[in-house]
Amino acid sequence: MQGEDMNYYVTSSLELHLFFGRIMKEHSFFLEVGYTQANKEYIKEACNYKKAFEDLLYDAICLSQGVVGDTIFESGEVITEFTLDAERKTSMLTGSQIDENITILEGKLRNNNRRGNKVDCDLTEMVRQLNQRSLELLAGLISFKELTLENVLKCKMFTMNYPLLIEHIIREAKLYQRYIMNLEEGNVAQDNMRDIELFWNQIMMEHALFIRGLLDPTENDLIVTANDFANQYAMLLSEAMNMTDMTIGSITDKTLLETMKYRDFKKAGTKGIEECKIRSLILPLLADHVLREANHYIRLLEQK
Repeated sequence: MQGEDMNYYVTSSLELHLFFGRIMKEHSFFLEVGYTQANKEYIKEACNYKKAFEDLLYDAICLSQGVVGDTIFESGEVITEFTLDAERKTSMLTGSQIDENITILEGKLRNNNRRGNKVDCDLTEMVRQLNQRSLELLAGLISFKELTLENVLKCKMFTMNYPLLIEHIIREAKLYQRYIMNLEEGNVAQDNMRDIELFWNQIMMEHALFIRGLLDPTENDLIVTANDFANQYAMLLSEAMNMTDMTIGSITDKTLLETMKYRDFKKAGTKGIEECKIRSLILPLLADHVLREANHYIRLLEQK
């Protein structure tokens, strides 16, 4: 692997782990706290995956120092101003541990991560090993999520997570898995813009449906707004389906503007939930989680 290819491989891999590694550890956490005492073995398994992805994320942070540029941190997709408090409050509310030191380290990385370290063969090999670890973990986590979904749909298990939410987090895990596989095979990690918009418009639409369904029935104005966003993304999804790779650019600007509005709604919601001003079944960390995914999508749209 030569200079430019090596640099692309290392930085792209680490950026994927910094974003998706955190998403996976939080998926595992949401599964963990969503099971009941009837399924204690599933609670333990989800906790094990949470810890395994925390370890992966620690290593990704260490390897990213001086290598990954500022853009991914400035976008708010790795952490936001709410993340640390959201973790602390969510841990207190659920009684389940969250390693907040990861967020503290990422905050320092964001503030001090100017490119300077050389991407060499040693670093490339360490990243390759990290990628292999992630693929092994993802294979297991995807199977675990799929088993949970199967049990829920067959009425063998009750969980506080919607079946659609479980399908949703399976799709995100498979996207992460495919991107890492692409890098390992020497292919471009990202999809074309049409595929990106099809995937993330569906994710954004489903976020709105989850928010609508988890808000207290008294939060009528927020429920109406969430429903409006769900409808907007359903229309954007339909439009993107009718586009080609060549014509998708005609709706990308509209999608970006809608996602910026949605990001602002999620940001206000995260603040309101952290401050206990919104009645809902939404954990503070879940609110911050969907905000970070909107920030990630905005970065992808801006880099079109």
